[in-house]
Order: sequence, then C-alpha cells, then structure tokens
Amino acid sequence: MTAFRNFSIPYQPAVAYSEKVAYFSMEFAIHQPLKIYSGGLGFLSGSHLRSAYGLRQNLIGIGILWKYGYYDQGRNQDQTLKPEWYEKTYSFLVDTGIKFQIEVHSAPVWVKAFYLPPETFGSAPLFLLSTDLPENDYLSQTISHKLYDSDVAGKIAQFMLLGLGGAKLLDELNFNPDVYHLNEAHGVSAVFHLMRKFGNKSAVKKHLVFTSHTPEEAGNEKHDIYLCEKMGYFNGFSLSEVRSLTGMSGDLFNHSLAAFRFARKANGVSKLHGEVSRHMWRNYEGIPEITSITNSQNYHYWADKQLYKYLDEKDVDRFDDRKYFLKKRAFEIVADQTGKLLDPSILTIVWARRFASYKRPDLLTRDLKRFEKLINNATKPVQFIWAGKPYPMDDGAISVFNQLVHLSKKYPNVAVCVGYELALSKRLKQASDIWLNNPRVPREASGTSGMTAAMNGAVNFSTFDGWIREFAKHGENSFIVPTADYKKMNIPEQDDFDLQNLFQVLEKEIVPTYYDDPTTWRNIVQNGMREVVENFESDRLAKEYYELMYQDKKLKGPKNPYAFNARPIHTIASAFL
Repeated sequence: MTAFRNFSIPYQPAVAYSEKVAYFSMEFAIHQPLKIYSGGLGFLSGSHLRSAYGLRQNLIGIGILWKYGYYDQGRNQDQTLKPEWYEKTYSFLVDTGIKFQIEVHSAPVWVKAFYLPPETFGSAPLFLLSTDLPENDYLSQTISHKLYDSDVAGKIAQFMLLGLGGAKLLDELNFNPDVYHLNEAHGVSAVFHLMRKFGNKSAVKKHLVFTSHTPEEAGNEKHDIYLCEKMGYFNGFSLSEVRSLTGMSGDLFNHSLAAFRFARKANGVSKLHGEVSRHMWRNYEGIPEITSITNSQNYHYWADKQLYKYLDEKDVDRFDDRKYFLKKRAFEIVADQTGKLLDPSILTIVWARRFASYKRPDLLTRDLKRFEKLINNATKPVQFIWAGKPYPMDDGAISVFNQLVHLSKKYPNVAVCVGYELALSKRLKQASDIWLNNPRVPREASGTSGMTAAMNGAVNFSTFDGWIREFAKHGENSFIVPTADYKKMNIPEQDDFDLQNLFQVLEKEIVPTYYDDPTTWRNIVQNGMREVVENFESDRLAKEYYELMYQDKKLKGPKNPYAFNARPIHTIASAFL
C-alpha cells in the first residue's frame, strides 16, 4: 500500500533523472477513460507523463479531477453540436485519504487528493485534486466540476485550486520537489504558497520553471487584480506586496508575466515559439532565459506498431494492406456516427483537432465551387472528415462546426464526427491519408496532432507554422502551403492567399501523386513515419526537460537535423516579429 504522507515514486528513479519534480498542468490526456482534458495542452502533458514513467524519471503530475470533464460532445436532432455534461466516476483512482483546506473568497474550501498509480495506464504518478465534497457548499464544490469554467471568478478559483492547492498537497505528501514545473501559467498561484514556504522570491526562483504555450501577448491570461485579491489568490499577501513581487502596476494581474518573473528559466514549445517568446517579452524586466523544447508525442501510446513493423521489414504489400485495414476500421466509426460509408481506396483528408477560429477548419469550403470539384472528381475523388471540440461557450467556433455539419449533408463523401477525444483522435489519424493543418501563421505555438498522424501513416499537409517548421520537407515527408510576407497582409488577404495555395498543392501535387505514383506516395508516408519518431517522440522531450530545465544544462549539438530545413532560426522568426 502506498504511503501518501511520506510519498516517493513507487519505483527506483534512474540516476540521470533523480531530481524531484512536480509537474503542474490544468489538464492531462493520459488515456481515453480518464476525461480530464480538452486538447493539445492535455495531449502534451499526457505524453510527457508516459515518457517520464518509461524513463523512470523522479517526476509526479499535479492536476484537477474534473467531475464533468471538459464536456461530452453530442448532437442535436439536426446533427448540430450539443455540449453535454455528465458526471464521471473512476474506480481506478485511489483515494489518498488526504484532505486539507485552501481559502477561497475568505471561506475555507476542503480539497481531497486522488491518485492514479503508474501501472494503471503506464504514466508517472499523477495526483488529482477535487473540491466536490459534502463538506463544501455547492459553489465550492463546483470549482472542480468543469474544465475551464466560463465564469471569471470560477476560473480564478480553479487556478487557485491547481496552484495553491497543488503546492499545499506537496507539503501534505512531504514530497518536497527540487523543481516546481508550471506547464502554462494556470497554476502560478503556487508561488504565493512557496513564498510562505521558502521565505523570499530568490529562494522560490531557485525551484521554479515555466513552460509557455502562448505565441501572442494578448493570449496570456489576465484577470482583475482586485478580484484576485478579494478571492484570496495571493495567499494573504497585500496588493502592494504583490505589485512589488511581480512588478505589475496596473489593474490586471498577468498570470504568464508572474510565472516568467518567478521562474529561474522558461521555455517555448517549438524553436520558433522560443524565438517569438524572447522577442515578445524582451521589453519586460525580470524575464529569465527563455529556451525552447519542441512538443512531442509518445510513440508507444500513439503509433501503429504493425505499420512500423512492415516499414522496418520493407514489406510494401503488407504495409499497404495494413493502412487499408486501418482506414476501413476507422470508417466504420464514421459510418456509425454519420451514415456515410467511405471507401478505403480513396484519398482521405482529415481535419481534426481543437476547433478554434485561427485554426480555420472551414477554410477549404470557402471556395465551394473548387471544393466540390475536388470531392466530385470521377477518376481521382477525395473524401473529407472533420472532427474536434470547440470551446462550449465559443459561439463563433460552434457556428463553424455546425455549418460544416449542414454542408456535409449534401455529399456522401464528406463527414463531421463528434466525440473527439483520445480514442477517436487515434482512429481518425489511422483513417487519414492527408492530415490537414491550416492555422493562420504565426498563431500556432507548436501543435502536436500531426506528429501522431505521421505515426499512423498519414502525410502532413500544413501551413508553415509551429513544429512543422522543424519537420517538414515538402514532397519528401509532408506537403507545405507556400508562404508569403504575412506581415503585409490583413486577415482576409492572408486567408485568401492560403486558400488558393491549399487548392493548388492539392490539385497539382497531392491528388496526382496519391493516384498516379503510389511508390512515391508510400515513400513520403514512410519518410514522415521515420523522421517524426527520430525527432518528435516524447522520450526526447522528457529527457530535454530534465537536462535543460530541471538540471539547467546546455544543449549539446543539434537536436534535430531537419530543423527549419537547415535555415537559421533568425531568418524565419524575423518574418513574424
């Protein structure tokens, strides 16, 4: 039985990874049954914990047990999106017996800690906090109900639960980390607990590192500093003390800025994002060194091992048969949801990830005539599948999702799926020949979905942003939308430019190669499969976090021989700064 009051990881940590680390994240996508994630941030933290376990790193995760998860993506009677919230129960979580209080809005709130053992799903130990307890009033219970509460005060309380609550849990566990790692700034309230624990800011900075996922200053979370104080976010520190500690003088508390100023070191989540972050924060005082560790995904969880077996054996017939089978199996899910029976022999394009406006899920449909010509081609047809979850209060993104649903009703080879979570994500990547990714450059800090698509025999077709810049070699392991000087374009001009080039590459390169030159197509698929594992597998990420962030070593040599196609980083980053 695990001793939670004097906790240590339940396996012998590797000598190279002996430093104790507590990894704070608002969401973790560990496995399909544990629905405590919304999108890319969770997919990243889930793969990180899997690799941390595989490498025997001395790391534990700190998160929140969301009673209703993010939301369940159902359908209305007309097949449009219907967000639903159902209570989740998990028999595989262990009650640690640990309960303690944090103060929210001048009232004590009880917090209970649950534990996901490493052997359950093959991840590093994960502790999850809940306020859904009978000792709390209903409002306090709701703090841990829905991931990313739409109510401002509710969201601040959630940040307090992760940060103050997580830091206090570590004291209850007597774990005493060498490093507190904030995966995004949601848990930065922890620093106000650590100020009490260590006594001064310089001592806190010795223990804190921060990962930013935001490529734009406007995207950083900010809240009314007086509301934060009223709610107890600052753990008893006065506003004057908070302003002195954080260097903030206005009426808004910038969570990311506070995290940067309390961290001894920070990182962006791709090479370009690291460069953009250094530029974005260059005029702020007290910003630490910002390095970059490109996001990655876990091969053992995501990859189709049979495809890789036939790739290694150079058995092209079995390789092709396996991909055909994967598509056919996934199409049964699509048919069950939508009534569309797709053909595994036809070129299949999938757009599936978090639904957000800057990701432009509907871009190809904005030229409907050309879109219809593509999908109605009698000799070289194309099938489309869309999936993904908009934020349930984002009416604009939901409207785009519903427009695609209604559009799909017109065509037998166009489908829109719901329930986009880990299981469906993997199946749709196996269904995909082309994994379409067309965010508005340079809005994508990294992205990860294309990594796991490549691990399942799909070819990335993307705008030149995020991690793709370190991976893509056009026509060799992927296809890239031609770029322009986007700084000189307004949004409609940029969208139109990318739209025309998307169709150009599809019509002139992708479709002909798929149908007329299967050997070249297979080579592109297999090049992508090899190179994504060589450079974007999460064991590399977990190793780099220890070396560059926790142990503060310097990176020796190029980590990615394909990075930026050998172009110096400054020549690319400067186009967007």
